[in-house]
Amino acid sequence: MVLAFDGAHLMVAEQMEDLRMLLSADMDSRSPAALVLIGQPTLRRRLRQSAYAAIDQRVALRVHIEGMAAAETAAYLRHHLALAGRSDPLFSDDAVAVIHDASRGLPRVVNNLAVQALVATFAADKSIVDQSAAKMAVVEVSGD
Repeated sequence: MVLAFDGAHLMVAEQMEDLRMLLSADMDSRSPAALVLIGQPTLRRRLRQSAYAAIDQRVALRVHIEGMAAAETAAYLRHHLALAGRSDPLFSDDAVAVIHDASRGLPRVVNNLAVQALVATFAADKSIVDQSAAKMAVVEVSGD
């Protein structure tokens, strides 16, 4: 049996203790389940705390996904636009650079910034997302 917990960084201490008990069944002679914890970087830091040492010691594999490079961010945006049926450029190179820098290449943040940049572009009655729209998106998403 495989159990996957997405958003594991949001689990409360009691839930983490339940996982520890599940993983400790049969005193480690066999594992009743394979456990996949999916979460933000705070999960990794949390598991390193002494209160979660028993779980941390049972982790067999750790995978950390880095943000995309600038070229990958540009390709990611083009791919999503192509999926939406857009073949011509919609984001200027300067706008893509702003989105990439602000998002550190993290896909969810790229998505949020791109959507807000599209809204700013529409509000300005423009046809191409430019650097100013991207900067407005950064302010809107980050709250700065």
